[in-house]
Amino acid sequence: MAEDNAYTIKWGILSTGWIAHQFATDLAHASNGVAYAVGSRSQESADKFAADHGIPVAYATYEELVNDPDVDAIYIGTPHPFHRENALLALRAGKAVLCEKPFTVNSAELEEVVAYAREHKLFLMEAMWSRYIPAHVKVREWLAAGRIGEVKMVKADLGFRSDWKPEGRLLNPALGGGALLDVGIYPVSFTSMVLGPHPESIASTVHIGETGVDEHFSLLLSYGNGVSASLNAGIRLNLDDEAYIYGTEGRIVVNGTLVNPKSAELYVNGELAERFEDDRASVGYCFEAEEVGRCLQAGLTESPVMTLDESVALMKLLDEVRAQWGLKYPGE
Repeated sequence: MAEDNAYTIKWGILSTGWIAHQFATDLAHASNGVAYAVGSRSQESADKFAADHGIPVAYATYEELVNDPDVDAIYIGTPHPFHRENALLALRAGKAVLCEKPFTVNSAELEEVVAYAREHKLFLMEAMWSRYIPAHVKVREWLAAGRIGEVKMVKADLGFRSDWKPEGRLLNPALGGGALLDVGIYPVSFTSMVLGPHPESIASTVHIGETGVDEHFSLLLSYGNGVSASLNAGIRLNLDDEAYIYGTEGRIVVNGTLVNPKSAELYVNGELAERFEDDRASVGYCFEAEEVGRCLQAGLTESPVMTLDESVALMKLLDEVRAQWGLKYPGE
Protein backbone atom coordinates (compact mmCIF):
# COMPACT_ATOMS: atom_id res chain seq x y z
CA MET A 1 0.00 0.00 0.00
CA ALA A 2 0.99 3.61 -0.43
CA GLU A 3 3.46 4.73 2.23
CA ASP A 4 1.95 8.18 2.93
CA ASN A 5 -1.15 6.88 4.69
CA ALA A 6 -1.24 3.26 5.74
CA TYR A 7 -4.91 3.56 6.63
CA THR A 8 -6.25 4.86 3.33
CA ILE A 9 -6.54 2.61 0.28
CA LYS A 10 -6.04 4.41 -3.02
CA TRP A 11 -8.53 2.88 -5.42
CA GLY A 12 -8.18 2.57 -9.16
CA ILE A 13 -11.52 2.12 -10.93
CA LEU A 14 -11.39 0.00 -14.07
CA SER A 15 -14.46 0.94 -16.15
CA THR A 16 -16.61 4.03 -16.50
CA GLY A 17 -19.96 2.24 -16.72
CA TRP A 18 -23.03 2.55 -14.49
CA ILE A 19 -21.85 0.24 -11.71
CA ALA A 20 -18.45 1.97 -11.63
CA HIS A 21 -20.25 5.30 -11.11
CA GLN A 22 -22.17 3.78 -8.18
CA PHE A 23 -18.97 2.46 -6.60
CA ALA A 24 -17.06 5.72 -7.08
CA THR A 25 -19.92 7.77 -5.63
CA ASP A 26 -20.15 5.55 -2.56
CA LEU A 27 -16.41 5.57 -1.88
CA ALA A 28 -16.98 9.02 -0.37
CA HIS A 29 -18.63 7.17 2.55
CA ALA A 30 -15.80 4.65 3.02
CA SER A 31 -13.71 5.14 6.15
CA ASN A 32 -10.50 3.68 4.75
CA GLY A 33 -10.40 4.31 1.00
CA VAL A 34 -10.52 7.02 -1.67
CA ALA A 35 -11.06 7.04 -5.42
CA TYR A 36 -7.62 7.94 -6.74
CA ALA A 37 -7.57 6.96 -10.42
CA VAL A 38 -9.85 5.73 -13.20
CA GLY A 39 -9.08 3.81 -16.37
CA SER A 40 -11.21 3.64 -19.50
CA ARG A 41 -10.81 2.76 -23.16
CA SER A 42 -10.71 6.43 -24.12
CA GLN A 43 -9.23 9.55 -22.53
CA GLU A 44 -12.49 11.42 -23.02
CA SER A 45 -14.50 8.86 -21.06
CA ALA A 46 -11.88 8.69 -18.31
CA ASP A 47 -11.65 12.48 -18.00
CA LYS A 48 -15.43 12.85 -17.74
CA PHE A 49 -15.67 10.14 -15.07
CA ALA A 50 -12.81 11.70 -13.12
CA ALA A 51 -14.46 15.13 -13.29
CA ASP A 52 -17.81 13.72 -12.16
CA HIS A 53 -16.27 12.10 -9.07
CA GLY A 54 -13.36 14.40 -8.22
CA ILE A 55 -10.79 11.74 -9.09
CA PRO A 56 -7.29 13.20 -9.58
CA VAL A 57 -5.91 10.77 -12.19
CA ALA A 58 -7.52 9.58 -15.43
CA TYR A 59 -6.07 7.06 -17.87
CA ALA A 60 -7.09 6.22 -21.44
CA THR A 61 -6.18 2.54 -21.01
CA TYR A 62 -6.62 -0.14 -18.38
CA GLU A 63 -2.90 -0.97 -18.66
CA GLU A 64 -1.87 2.52 -17.53
CA LEU A 65 -4.30 2.34 -14.62
CA VAL A 66 -3.06 -0.96 -13.19
CA ASN A 67 0.58 0.08 -13.61
CA ASP A 68 0.19 3.30 -11.61
CA PRO A 69 2.47 2.71 -8.59
CA ASP A 70 0.25 4.83 -6.34
CA VAL A 71 -2.83 2.64 -6.87
CA ASP A 72 -3.30 0.07 -4.10
CA ALA A 73 -6.43 -1.75 -5.24
CA ILE A 74 -8.36 -2.10 -8.49
CA TYR A 75 -12.14 -2.21 -8.66
CA ILE A 76 -13.36 -3.97 -11.82
CA GLY A 77 -16.78 -2.84 -13.05
CA THR A 78 -16.79 -4.11 -16.63
CA PRO A 79 -19.35 -6.67 -17.97
CA HIS A 80 -18.59 -10.16 -16.67
CA PRO A 81 -17.29 -11.66 -19.94
CA PHE A 82 -14.29 -9.32 -19.49
CA HIS A 83 -13.69 -10.00 -15.80
CA ARG A 84 -11.13 -12.77 -16.30
CA GLU A 85 -8.82 -10.72 -18.53
CA ASN A 86 -9.29 -7.54 -16.48
CA ALA A 87 -8.60 -9.30 -13.17
CA LEU A 88 -5.50 -11.02 -14.51
CA LEU A 89 -4.25 -7.71 -15.92
CA ALA A 90 -4.53 -6.09 -12.49
CA LEU A 91 -3.10 -9.07 -10.62
CA ARG A 92 -0.12 -9.30 -12.97
CA ALA A 93 0.58 -5.68 -12.09
CA GLY A 94 0.66 -6.72 -8.43
CA LYS A 95 -2.58 -5.01 -7.44
CA ALA A 96 -5.26 -6.10 -5.00
CA VAL A 97 -8.49 -6.78 -6.90
CA LEU A 98 -12.19 -6.33 -6.11
CA CYS A 99 -14.10 -7.77 -9.06
CA GLU A 100 -17.79 -7.16 -9.70
CA LYS A 101 -20.15 -10.09 -9.51
CA PRO A 102 -20.56 -12.51 -11.11
CA PHE A 103 -16.83 -13.05 -10.71
CA THR A 104 -16.44 -14.55 -14.19
CA VAL A 105 -18.59 -16.28 -16.81
CA ASN A 106 -17.79 -19.80 -15.58
CA SER A 107 -15.81 -21.66 -12.94
CA ALA A 108 -12.89 -22.54 -15.24
CA GLU A 109 -12.18 -18.84 -15.75
CA LEU A 110 -12.49 -18.13 -12.05
CA GLU A 111 -10.20 -21.00 -11.03
CA GLU A 112 -7.52 -19.56 -13.32
CA VAL A 113 -7.81 -16.13 -11.72
CA VAL A 114 -7.87 -17.53 -8.17
CA ALA A 115 -4.86 -19.75 -8.85
CA TYR A 116 -2.83 -16.75 -10.03
CA ALA A 117 -3.80 -14.63 -7.03
CA ARG A 118 -2.95 -17.39 -4.58
CA GLU A 119 0.33 -18.28 -6.28
CA HIS A 120 1.45 -14.66 -6.08
CA LYS A 121 -0.12 -14.01 -2.66
CA LEU A 122 -2.28 -11.17 -3.95
CA PHE A 123 -5.62 -10.04 -2.55
CA LEU A 124 -8.69 -11.00 -4.59
CA MET A 125 -12.39 -10.70 -3.72
CA GLU A 126 -15.74 -10.93 -5.45
CA ALA A 127 -17.70 -7.68 -5.17
CA MET A 128 -20.77 -9.35 -3.71
CA TRP A 129 -21.70 -6.07 -2.05
CA SER A 130 -24.86 -7.40 -0.42
CA ARG A 131 -22.76 -9.69 1.81
CA TYR A 132 -21.43 -6.62 3.65
CA ILE A 133 -24.68 -4.64 3.92
CA PRO A 134 -25.46 -4.04 7.65
CA ALA A 135 -28.83 -5.84 7.52
CA HIS A 136 -27.14 -8.98 6.19
CA VAL A 137 -24.44 -8.69 8.85
CA LYS A 138 -27.24 -8.61 11.45
CA VAL A 139 -28.89 -11.66 9.85
CA ARG A 140 -25.63 -13.58 10.24
CA GLU A 141 -25.45 -12.51 13.89
CA TRP A 142 -28.97 -13.80 14.54
CA LEU A 143 -28.19 -17.10 12.84
CA ALA A 144 -24.89 -17.53 14.69
CA ALA A 145 -26.71 -16.95 17.98
CA GLY A 146 -29.24 -19.66 17.10
CA ARG A 147 -32.16 -17.24 17.42
CA ILE A 148 -34.45 -19.19 15.04
CA GLY A 149 -33.25 -22.64 16.02
CA GLU A 150 -32.20 -25.07 13.32
CA VAL A 151 -32.48 -23.52 9.87
CA LYS A 152 -34.58 -25.66 7.55
CA MET A 153 -35.64 -23.52 4.60
CA VAL A 154 -34.63 -20.44 2.61
CA LYS A 155 -36.83 -18.63 0.11
CA ALA A 156 -35.33 -15.82 -1.96
CA ASP A 157 -36.58 -14.03 -5.08
CA LEU A 158 -35.23 -11.22 -7.24
CA GLY A 159 -36.66 -10.04 -10.54
CA PHE A 160 -37.52 -6.99 -12.58
CA ARG A 161 -39.07 -6.37 -15.98
CA SER A 162 -36.36 -4.85 -18.14
CA ASP A 163 -37.01 -3.03 -21.39
CA TRP A 164 -36.89 -5.09 -24.59
CA LYS A 165 -33.40 -4.26 -25.87
CA PRO A 166 -32.03 -7.36 -27.66
CA GLU A 167 -28.69 -5.66 -28.23
CA GLY A 168 -28.36 -4.56 -24.60
CA ARG A 169 -26.25 -6.32 -21.98
CA LEU A 170 -29.10 -8.13 -20.22
CA LEU A 171 -30.45 -9.92 -23.31
CA ASN A 172 -27.21 -10.40 -25.24
CA PRO A 173 -25.59 -13.86 -24.99
CA ALA A 174 -22.23 -12.41 -26.11
CA LEU A 175 -22.24 -10.19 -23.01
CA GLY A 176 -23.18 -13.04 -20.67
CA GLY A 177 -26.78 -11.83 -20.53
CA GLY A 178 -29.64 -13.57 -18.79
CA ALA A 179 -31.19 -13.78 -15.35
CA LEU A 180 -28.85 -16.36 -13.81
CA LEU A 181 -25.60 -14.39 -13.84
CA ASP A 182 -27.07 -10.91 -13.59
CA VAL A 183 -29.62 -11.26 -10.78
CA GLY A 184 -29.73 -14.97 -9.95
CA ILE A 185 -26.35 -14.74 -8.28
CA TYR A 186 -27.95 -12.70 -5.48
CA PRO A 187 -30.48 -15.26 -4.17
CA VAL A 188 -27.90 -18.01 -4.77
CA SER A 189 -25.26 -16.13 -2.77
CA PHE A 190 -27.78 -15.29 -0.04
CA THR A 191 -28.61 -18.99 0.28
CA SER A 192 -24.91 -19.81 0.40
CA MET A 193 -24.47 -17.31 3.22
CA VAL A 194 -27.12 -19.17 5.21
CA LEU A 195 -26.77 -22.82 4.15
CA GLY A 196 -23.40 -22.98 2.42
CA PRO A 197 -22.44 -23.33 -1.27
CA HIS A 198 -22.69 -27.12 -1.56
CA PRO A 199 -26.27 -28.41 -1.97
CA GLU A 200 -26.64 -32.16 -2.42
CA SER A 201 -28.92 -31.74 -5.42
CA ILE A 202 -30.21 -29.04 -7.75
CA ALA A 203 -33.55 -29.03 -9.59
CA SER A 204 -34.35 -26.20 -11.97
CA THR A 205 -36.72 -24.89 -14.60
CA VAL A 206 -36.05 -22.05 -17.02
CA HIS A 207 -37.59 -19.88 -19.73
CA ILE A 208 -35.16 -19.19 -22.57
CA GLY A 209 -36.24 -16.11 -24.51
CA GLU A 210 -35.98 -15.03 -28.14
CA THR A 211 -32.37 -13.85 -27.86
CA GLY A 212 -31.19 -17.15 -26.37
CA VAL A 213 -30.70 -16.06 -22.79
CA ASP A 214 -32.52 -17.24 -19.66
CA GLU A 215 -35.20 -14.65 -18.93
CA HIS A 216 -36.48 -16.22 -15.71
CA PHE A 217 -35.86 -19.41 -13.76
CA SER A 218 -36.58 -21.32 -10.58
CA LEU A 219 -34.17 -23.38 -8.50
CA LEU A 220 -34.77 -25.91 -5.75
CA LEU A 221 -31.63 -26.70 -3.78
CA SER A 222 -31.62 -29.67 -1.41
CA TYR A 223 -29.05 -29.85 1.39
CA GLY A 224 -30.24 -33.09 3.00
CA ASN A 225 -31.79 -33.56 6.44
CA GLY A 226 -34.89 -31.68 5.35
CA VAL A 227 -32.98 -28.51 4.50
CA SER A 228 -33.81 -26.78 1.22
CA ALA A 229 -33.89 -23.48 -0.65
CA SER A 230 -36.41 -22.21 -3.18
CA LEU A 231 -35.08 -19.46 -5.44
CA ASN A 232 -36.55 -17.47 -8.33
CA ALA A 233 -35.06 -14.75 -10.52
CA GLY A 234 -35.88 -12.91 -13.71
CA ILE A 235 -34.95 -10.00 -15.95
CA ARG A 236 -38.26 -9.76 -17.83
CA LEU A 237 -40.52 -10.48 -14.87
CA ASN A 238 -41.26 -8.48 -11.74
CA LEU A 239 -40.82 -10.64 -8.64
CA ASP A 240 -41.06 -9.96 -4.92
CA ASP A 241 -37.57 -8.84 -4.00
CA GLU A 242 -37.38 -10.40 -0.55
CA ALA A 243 -35.80 -13.24 1.39
CA TYR A 244 -37.04 -15.51 4.17
CA ILE A 245 -35.14 -17.87 6.44
CA TYR A 246 -37.24 -20.42 8.32
CA GLY A 247 -35.98 -22.27 11.38
CA THR A 248 -37.44 -24.65 13.92
CA GLU A 249 -38.05 -21.79 16.39
CA GLY A 250 -38.68 -18.79 14.19
CA ARG A 251 -37.99 -16.96 10.97
CA ILE A 252 -35.99 -14.04 9.60
CA VAL A 253 -37.42 -11.68 6.98
CA VAL A 254 -35.17 -9.48 4.86
CA ASN A 255 -37.36 -6.55 3.86
CA GLY A 256 -37.69 -4.43 0.77
CA THR A 257 -34.81 -5.71 -1.26
CA LEU A 258 -32.71 -8.83 -1.10
CA VAL A 259 -29.75 -7.00 -2.64
CA ASN A 260 -29.51 -3.88 -0.50
CA PRO A 261 -31.96 -4.15 2.42
CA LYS A 262 -32.46 -1.34 4.91
CA SER A 263 -34.20 -3.54 7.46
CA ALA A 264 -34.61 -7.10 8.69
CA GLU A 265 -37.01 -8.71 11.15
CA LEU A 266 -36.51 -11.58 13.56
CA TYR A 267 -39.57 -13.59 14.59
CA VAL A 268 -39.37 -16.12 17.43
CA ASN A 269 -42.31 -18.45 18.10
CA GLY A 270 -44.50 -16.34 15.82
CA GLU A 271 -43.79 -13.03 17.58
CA LEU A 272 -41.62 -10.14 16.37
CA ALA A 273 -38.57 -10.34 18.64
CA GLU A 274 -36.27 -7.81 17.02
CA ARG A 275 -36.23 -5.40 14.08
CA PHE A 276 -33.03 -4.05 12.59
CA GLU A 277 -33.21 -0.63 10.94
CA ASP A 278 -30.42 0.89 8.86
CA ASP A 279 -30.52 4.67 8.40
CA ARG A 280 -27.23 5.02 6.49
CA ALA A 281 -26.76 7.75 3.90
CA SER A 282 -24.61 5.64 1.57
CA VAL A 283 -25.93 3.43 -1.21
CA GLY A 284 -24.02 0.47 0.21
CA TYR A 285 -21.00 -0.14 -2.01
CA CYS A 286 -18.75 1.48 0.57
CA PHE A 287 -19.02 -1.56 2.84
CA GLU A 288 -17.31 -3.95 0.41
CA ALA A 289 -14.61 -1.33 -0.17
CA GLU A 290 -14.06 -1.05 3.57
CA GLU A 291 -13.78 -4.85 3.80
CA VAL A 292 -10.99 -4.77 1.22
CA GLY A 293 -9.24 -2.08 3.22
CA ARG A 294 -9.53 -4.04 6.46
CA CYS A 295 -8.19 -7.17 4.80
CA LEU A 296 -5.23 -5.38 3.22
CA GLN A 297 -4.37 -3.66 6.48
CA ALA A 298 -4.47 -7.07 8.21
CA GLY A 299 -2.24 -8.64 5.57
CA LEU A 300 -4.99 -10.97 4.29
CA THR A 301 -5.22 -12.13 0.68
CA GLU A 302 -8.93 -12.88 0.79
CA SER A 303 -11.98 -11.94 2.81
CA PRO A 304 -13.20 -14.35 5.51
CA VAL A 305 -16.74 -13.08 4.80
CA MET A 306 -16.70 -13.96 1.08
CA THR A 307 -13.93 -16.48 0.56
CA LEU A 308 -12.51 -17.42 -2.81
CA ASP A 309 -13.45 -21.05 -2.19
CA GLU A 310 -17.08 -19.99 -1.75
CA SER A 311 -16.99 -17.88 -4.92
CA VAL A 312 -15.60 -20.82 -6.89
CA ALA A 313 -18.20 -23.19 -5.42
CA LEU A 314 -21.01 -20.81 -6.38
CA MET A 315 -19.64 -20.44 -9.92
CA LYS A 316 -19.62 -24.24 -10.20
CA LEU A 317 -23.21 -24.32 -8.98
CA LEU A 318 -24.21 -21.83 -11.68
CA ASP A 319 -22.31 -23.91 -14.27
CA GLU A 320 -24.30 -26.97 -13.21
CA VAL A 321 -27.58 -25.09 -13.50
CA ARG A 322 -26.70 -23.91 -17.01
CA ALA A 323 -25.69 -27.45 -17.94
CA GLN A 324 -29.19 -28.61 -16.95
CA TRP A 325 -30.58 -26.00 -19.32
CA GLY A 326 -28.12 -26.75 -22.13
CA LEU A 327 -27.15 -23.08 -22.08
CA LYS A 328 -23.67 -22.01 -23.15
CA TYR A 329 -22.19 -18.59 -23.75
CA PRO A 330 -20.22 -17.73 -26.91
CA GLY A 331 -16.65 -18.92 -26.55
CA GLU A 332 -17.43 -21.74 -24.12
